[in-house]
Amino acid sequence: MVDLYRDHSLRSMQKEIGKTFKVLVEGVSKKSSDELFGRTDQNKVVVFPKCNYKKGDYVSVKIQSCTSGTLLGQAVINQK
Repeated sequence: MVDLYRDHSLRSMQKEIGKTFKVLVEGVSKKSSDELFGRTDQNKVVVFPKCNYKKGDYVSVKIQSCTSGTLLGQAVINQK
């Protein structure tokens, strides 16, 4: 059952690669102090390089890869 869930979750996350999401920064990543994590409006966790962002900021992040539980991306500058 757990393997089935992970497979389904990974397929769901892979559909988000290439998309850009508005992410609310929640804090520093567990794996690296050089990265932040936050959540999309769909409550999916996103990890991206810290740059000058901080907890509470909204950041546009383009998704580049994923695991079954986390989206990995880069912050993008909003263009008007």
